[in-house]
Amino acid sequence: MAKVRVGLVGCGFSAGLHIHGYHKLAPERCQVVAVCGVPKSDAEKFAAEHHIPNVFGGFDEMLAGVEVDAVDLAVPNYLHAPFIIQAAKAGKHVFCEKPLTGYFGEPDTPKDEHVGGHPKPKMLERVIEECNRVEKALKSSGIKFGYAENWVHAPGFQKVWRLAAQAKGTILRIEAEESHSGSHAAYAKQWRLSGGGSLMVKGSHPLGAALELKAREGRLKFGKPILPASVMCEVGHLTWMEAFKKEKKEYLRTGWQDVEDWGVIVVKFEDGSVAEVSAADTTLGGVHNYVEVYLSNARLRANLVPNDACVAYAPEPDIFGDEYITEKIETKGGWTFPSPDEDWFQGYYQEIADFVDAIIEDRQPLASLELAKNVMIVLYAAYVSAEEGRRVEVTDLLQSPA
Repeated sequence: MAKVRVGLVGCGFSAGLHIHGYHKLAPERCQVVAVCGVPKSDAEKFAAEHHIPNVFGGFDEMLAGVEVDAVDLAVPNYLHAPFIIQAAKAGKHVFCEKPLTGYFGEPDTPKDEHVGGHPKPKMLERVIEECNRVEKALKSSGIKFGYAENWVHAPGFQKVWRLAAQAKGTILRIEAEESHSGSHAAYAKQWRLSGGGSLMVKGSHPLGAALELKAREGRLKFGKPILPASVMCEVGHLTWMEAFKKEKKEYLRTGWQDVEDWGVIVVKFEDGSVAEVSAADTTLGGVHNYVEVYLSNARLRANLVPNDACVAYAPEPDIFGDEYITEKIETKGGWTFPSPDEDWFQGYYQEIADFVDAIIEDRQPLASLELAKNVMIVLYAAYVSAEEGRRVEVTDLLQSPA
């Protein structure tokens, strides 16, 4: 029998990424024994495709109907925190997609109301409260919590960190970005379901990478993480521009309701260093993921996507037939960067392997609850900054309650 029995919650895009990671692990280490989804017919189709023996129509039904050691939450953002707490109370280890939580409206907010215009300070307050509730539930349960931040597991990021650690220079500046032509998930267009726009759905990745790098530098040199001190931010709704609306062709996804489709955050750390983090749903040419690190004695860059491990040219887009090139690319014509193993380059396999190993080895996963919380607090402080046009201090906000 597998040492770790996993129940997969959700059967969409993220679940597809995760299941491939589990399948690459030795069957005696782990097995996905169940999947649940709404509608149940989607979960049944997913189970048949991936050889999962048990199928359920909901999370409650799965927890009651099959014995699992851990649950993998690949569900829309607004379900993350309540499902984490529910799983913790049931004594199940949790692997959860980013983000940890978010602001999705007040208890009395009508379900059809756009909440993106709610005051950002109130959003930040609610997010901190929710982070604390999640932390309390996890600590009282004693389970392992894995934060699905694939960037910190990506081979390029790991190599950048190892080089930085050997260089022993000071990390002065970090520049990081995740952008593409628009999320395929319908829920990402509504704040009440996603908790934010480009900065939330995409920017949480490069922001997490930047915070992790400075935290590791601090632990290596001083025995404690170097934390963010303040943030400044600007957001935009570029696809709302009148000139854009008049164009006949739309290469970019549109229909963003009350969320931004572009944003940039400047983080200032307590040691005086800075990070520039940007995210957009308005970038053509496929996914654009990178982190660049400027040290006092070195300069490092990890190109998660695209990278030039394989380069191809075709004068016509149909020459390569149905062979996969890379995510979100608009055409196979011209020069492209086909990814030999996209899941591996982006750290999807490694994050799954680390979570399973953490359970088996009785340790905490690499991507921690602390990172997940800090990303949320810094990101929502950034939304306050964008709304109020000022620098927002975050040092005191990052302290966990006693």
